[in-house]
Amino acid sequence: MRATSKVLMLVALATALLASACGATTDVAGASKQAVSGSATAAATPAAAPAASPAVRISANTATEKDIAAALGAVGVANPGRWAEEVVEYRPYDAADVKLDRLRQKLAKYKPGDDTMNKILSALKP
Repeated sequence: MRATSKVLMLVALATALLASACGATTDVAGASKQAVSGSATAAATPAAAPAASPAVRISANTATEKDIAAALGAVGVANPGRWAEEVVEYRPYDAADVKLDRLRQKLAKYKPGDDTMNKILSALKP
């Protein structure tokens, strides 16, 4: 009987450890954060998605193709190298065109979709 109790306690302890480990999340920078698990509200609330907009937008006119590709990849653009190539191809961009409307028009012929287009433009400035 004592052996059975010890086994059950070990199983319960292992289950508790696994459950608490499953509550760990990782933020965008890769640092581990412990999820709040004390309330039903915290458990039912999904984790916030990382922001699609970078902290610093890079210049579509002066950044290297490699830097543009890295910035596009950072905001979640699929195939960032291809899109960076297109951004560089249509240079220069007018500094007064802060919304990059000309770039939007040029990229539209490839039918990137609204989500991809918005991600591309969110990473760039003229």
